[in-house]
Amino acid sequence: MAAMRAKMRLNHIDKRHNGQETLYFNPVSASKYPADGSDENNTYSRFSPSGMLSLTVVNPALIGTFAEGEEFYLDFTKAN
Repeated sequence: MAAMRAKMRLNHIDKRHNGQETLYFNPVSASKYPADGSDENNTYSRFSPSGMLSLTVVNPALIGTFAEGEEFYLDFTKAN
């Protein structure tokens, strides 16, 4: 299985009254990519331009450390 890297943008943070946060991510994509594949988003988004990821954070050390609009790499590597 080939490794895959997606660049994800944090679009929304749902802050819960119990201190939890749910983070909602969508892939970064462009409306057009260069033919030579030089755009870093090209490896994922050119072929799979849609998706959604949500993560609920309960670790007190991580609460409040994420901001809407930030971008992150999400690497997929098969676990053995």
